[in-house]
Amino acid sequence: MVPGHEKWAERIAGGLAATKVVGTPIDNETRAMRLTQLLSRADDELLEELVGGPVVRLLESLDPTLSSPRRLRELVEALHSPEELLRDRKVRQQLLDLLPIADATEVAGLLRLDTKRPYESLRAANFKRGSKAEKILFTYLGVDTPQPPEETSALPMVESFAAYGLFSHQRDACKQSQNRLRMNPHRVLLHMPTGSGKTRTAMHIIASELRQQEPTLVIWLAYSEELCEQAASEFEKAWHYLGDRELKTYRMWGSRDLDINDVRDGFMVAGLAKTFELMKRDPDFLARMADRVSLVIIDEAHQAIAQTYRLVLEVLCDRNEETKLLGLTATPGRTWNDPDADRELANFFNRQKVTLSVRGYDSPVDYLIDEKYLARPVFQPLFYDSNQRELSASEIQRLANTLDIPDDILERLAVDDQRNLAIISAIEGLVQKHSRVIVFAATVGHARMLAAVLRARGILANSITSGTASAERSRIIAEFRDRSDEPYVLCNYGVLTTGFDAPRTSAAVIARPTKSLVLYSQMVGRATRGTRAGGNEVATIVTVVDQNLPGFGAMEDAFMNWEDVW
Repeated sequence: MVPGHEKWAERIAGGLAATKVVGTPIDNETRAMRLTQLLSRADDELLEELVGGPVVRLLESLDPTLSSPRRLRELVEALHSPEELLRDRKVRQQLLDLLPIADATEVAGLLRLDTKRPYESLRAANFKRGSKAEKILFTYLGVDTPQPPEETSALPMVESFAAYGLFSHQRDACKQSQNRLRMNPHRVLLHMPTGSGKTRTAMHIIASELRQQEPTLVIWLAYSEELCEQAASEFEKAWHYLGDRELKTYRMWGSRDLDINDVRDGFMVAGLAKTFELMKRDPDFLARMADRVSLVIIDEAHQAIAQTYRLVLEVLCDRNEETKLLGLTATPGRTWNDPDADRELANFFNRQKVTLSVRGYDSPVDYLIDEKYLARPVFQPLFYDSNQRELSASEIQRLANTLDIPDDILERLAVDDQRNLAIISAIEGLVQKHSRVIVFAATVGHARMLAAVLRARGILANSITSGTASAERSRIIAEFRDRSDEPYVLCNYGVLTTGFDAPRTSAAVIARPTKSLVLYSQMVGRATRGTRAGGNEVATIVTVVDQNLPGFGAMEDAFMNWEDVW
């Protein structure tokens, strides 16, 4: 501990004196008090900026008293931890500007900055995460330095219980898929509904391939960064239990680049768009990769015959006649109403399909519901006809040619006040009957805004996005899982579609339109954990239906829609 820390925290002017000795654990109430006292120096303009203009605008529409300075300060405290605020460079600069001159000078001195111009030097200072400078600042303000969450390692086997095991219907699908992959033309589509363990089943197939073909490369292709990260994270979890050696996971999507010459043995997750761009830039790129690949997995395989992505698959799989291709989908059709395209997809996989089949059931979804693996979903559409301008012809064409809703259209929906008021109203109705509600927002800002407005309306709510610090994310998720029966709404964008275990969740609001049945059914799946898996008998799914945008309805209907073309 740096000498004098106790004194620093107690000497902060404006009522920031510590009530506990610095260096001992600081409870949330004490932190909140200090932050409140510092924020009490903020003017209306800064408070509105911290909360967000769209949030303030919605609050004023609902009730002008909700946007008073006092209520805005409460919102800032409720939605942001002290460390989150201090680690945001712009916000940190604004907060440090609120310090009285004597304290700003003292902090600058402790950091060995220019004490003659303390505010300027503090604004320019570099507070790198985990650095000594950050620790000094946090200690001065009475904020604990966040510690990374402890990771626990589970044993591969506990009393003969498989830590990454499969149910009987999953084992059957796994064996059938592996048998088909061994036969020419080494292609098969694995058709299982969300909630039945499709990804886990695929991980067993992948692990088996990696164990049997050492050294080899297995490639997982997905169209979105979100689905890519899901696959990479799930494999790392699975290999911990199923692997037989140290193995690298390669990530190649977005801004991530790899030197393919260094990739010999391991599991690679690649974005389809990224892979296609690299292939255009270097025509030999995929050929070099194909020489090392023994198994290719295409997630959301009903997109496989899109012209650009089909080319990627053909280069990877056709160079070596022994290369296997495993398609994964919750629905083995390319479209909703184009049988020619659906037949083309079936032919691409040589009409080789393994589906989850259960004797006595026409649909495996019905089996999963009857056996209490899944809650029975009640779908409630929330129809919204925007008063904004109609989509242009070029936008409609772009919608038809892209794999999912373009970001600029999602951004436009996120700031539509009337749409947001309808969503808030729907959520307020759900919390009358459900204690845990998860909301899938259209954008990062949309998730934060909805949580802020709900907080102001007296509903316990938080938001999680890809920008939420890991420690803060863990804290919020723990609250959502373990809190009392008080209703809790968790708004998120892009991070909780899979790998999120909160069995008490019994309602979902899907305010993010998507063309992806996989993504839609994953969102539905967050609220449909059945009682056999610690969940609920019934789940309510509210889906915002936007005019002129594609969407989905019930999972069980979609699952069987394309059966005739196979």
